Amino acid sequence: MVRLSLSQLTKMFGKDRCHELGVRGRQKYGNRKCSWRGIDFPSEHERDRYIVLWYDQRDGKIRNLRTQVRYELIPKKTENGKLIERACAYIADFVYQDQQGNTIVEDAKSEATRKNPTYIIKRKLMYEKYGIRIREV
Repeated sequence: MVRLSLSQLTKMFGKDRCHELGVRGRQKYGNRKCSWRGIDFPSEHERDRYIVLWYDQRDGKIRNLRTQVRYELIPKKTENGKLIERACAYIADFVYQDQQGNTIVEDAKSEATRKNPTYIIKRKLMYEKYGIRIREV
């Protein structure tokens, strides 16, 4: 029996074909993708938090609930029309307004992802650039 890695299969068949065949690698932190009311989520934890927020919005406790909101932290850099550095962005899991009208940015994080150095830098850049403190749930 021959076993091939995901990268070997991708090289052989292409990314799109592997996706069509249902060949996928392991999730980064071992999460299981799921959905609720036609919305896909990368983890059960994120889906469960969305459900709570959805009901809070329905009951009037919060408003303007949005998911996967992009904040540009560092713009792209170009020289003579050539891309030198790509933009750096933070994508918030949830953004909404509380009853006082304050904008709340939430991220559904596990202990492992809270300690991720990339996330820590992006969290600090969000506070530096936008004055937003990310609420980790």
